[in-house]
Amino acid sequence: MMATGKAASPATAEIDMRLALRKRKRLHETAIHGLLFLCGALSILTTLGIAYGLARESLSFFARELWENANKRLVVEVDAQAATLKLSSSGLALEAGDVIKIDDEKMRIVQIEGETLAVERGFQGTGATAHNAGTDLFLSDRVSLIEFFTGTKWNPQIGQFGIWPLVTSTLRTSTIAVVVAMPLGLSVAIYLSEYASSRARSILKPVLEVLAGIPTVVYGYFALMFMTQLLRDLLGADTVQIYNTASAGIVIGILILPLVSSMSEDALSAVPRSLREAAYAMGATKWETAVKVVVPAALSGIAAAFMVSVSRAIGETMIVAIAAGAGPNLTLNPFDSAETMTGHIVRISGGDLSYDSIDYNSIFAIGLMLFLMTLGLNIISQRIVRRFREVYE
Repeated sequence: MMATGKAASPATAEIDMRLALRKRKRLHETAIHGLLFLCGALSILTTLGIAYGLARESLSFFARELWENANKRLVVEVDAQAATLKLSSSGLALEAGDVIKIDDEKMRIVQIEGETLAVERGFQGTGATAHNAGTDLFLSDRVSLIEFFTGTKWNPQIGQFGIWPLVTSTLRTSTIAVVVAMPLGLSVAIYLSEYASSRARSILKPVLEVLAGIPTVVYGYFALMFMTQLLRDLLGADTVQIYNTASAGIVIGILILPLVSSMSEDALSAVPRSLREAAYAMGATKWETAVKVVVPAALSGIAAAFMVSVSRAIGETMIVAIAAGAGPNLTLNPFDSAETMTGHIVRISGGDLSYDSIDYNSIFAIGLMLFLMTLGLNIISQRIVRRFREVYE
């Protein structure tokens, strides 16, 4: 019996196979790919937009010349040729080298003798004109980077722009929080990963993470009403002020405890079971295995949890705004009242500030400082993770 068709040659069969395996265009896959790319690009653009907004507003704080009413007035009228000014005795203190403005004319103070100023008229290209008695005098409020990073007093209303009182109180509360959260969080993570049964883990881990869902304003009043009172009972009311950074730091530690324990437990659980079994085979106890084998193997994940928790502690707002106190204070005593960077932003932004005033622009300079601090911590955490990352096959 003869075949009705002709058999395909090997070359034709190979071509047909290649055509069958050729990548086909799938519209839904392309749409999903584009959507995911758009989400990633949007997150990056959002971060860049935040950085740009903070930098733009901070630039006006550092570079733009703002004028503050010195609460001084001309006592006698001056003409366009006068080189001295007689001022009232009240108002802000002036120094040689200060730039002042009367009406639209800028002047630089050359010498001061009592309430009489020797000035350079028509400074920075402004024209020298006559001014009437009783005209207000304004003082230049431009802030230098040197003053911002080295000054030890912060009070924009009187021309003091040293950021260190706010930075030290922020670092102090964050350090206290990390000292509280890290040992407790790591201990909880070791228990959940190495000791707890599956049923206990399924109950305890969600209960622990409920702490992360409590509003921070509740934590703030908990720090003020309970933790502060507890510290005053233990250490004395004369030692612990009603508003203090210690109680705020301890409660921030409670706030970030679920973050530390959850991330650390995930890192510990990712360590291969074979490492634990090898340690048991060598005669190690469960505790020795957890501390000397599992924890070092998960060090990169634990370090990442540490850095993320520090960033979270630095950025916490409501707890420090309620419990740490108001008013910048350069002190190392954790039981004293001291205002943090975020607490200061909340207090100042909630006040009656005019747009584009020096107080208003200072908020963005502080925000940019916070952004740079957390960015630096994230960069450090990435380096640590790469340095201690373990790869298992």
